[in-house]
Amino acid sequence: MVGLGWDVNAFDSGTQFDLDAAAFMAGEDGRCPTEKEFVFYGNLEHASGSVKHMGDNLTGEGDGDDEVLIIDFSKVPADIQKIAITVTIYDAQVRGQNFGQVSNAYVRVARMANENDMVGTEVLKFDLAEEFSVETALVVCEIYKNNGEWKFNAIGSGYQGGLAALCANFGVDVE
Repeated sequence: MVGLGWDVNAFDSGTQFDLDAAAFMAGEDGRCPTEKEFVFYGNLEHASGSVKHMGDNLTGEGDGDDEVLIIDFSKVPADIQKIAITVTIYDAQVRGQNFGQVSNAYVRVARMANENDMVGTEVLKFDLAEEFSVETALVVCEIYKNNGEWKFNAIGSGYQGGLAALCANFGVDVE
């Protein structure tokens, strides 16, 4: 499982923050073969059952993971070479929000004991530094295939333009 969590800084805009986790399942060329390889709050599960989004948290309130993606590597289609885990701020431009207003953001990878284990044994944790002042979308990490084995790479790459910018990067048509 991949868990994402965050808090909102005290000096925020006064408007509710809604951060959204997503997974882009990309082929050898770094792009999604079709729109169906984009797993997010509007497409909660890939047809193969390999990537599942466990639901949209609209506020980020509470402790622990705010949004969770579950990946079953045994079900990932052979043509998928990389799974990019991203976070965007919903309606960021309209609300005047960016990642500079978010604190304690992290991504963690955990091995689940079984399908009901929503905490798991943490394998890796990557804290997102508060260095993104104007960005509204982040590629947090990539899980990629190397010599037949799945590996993890922390990315922390920011984008302006929110979800549309990420979709364009991964070849997903948002129209």
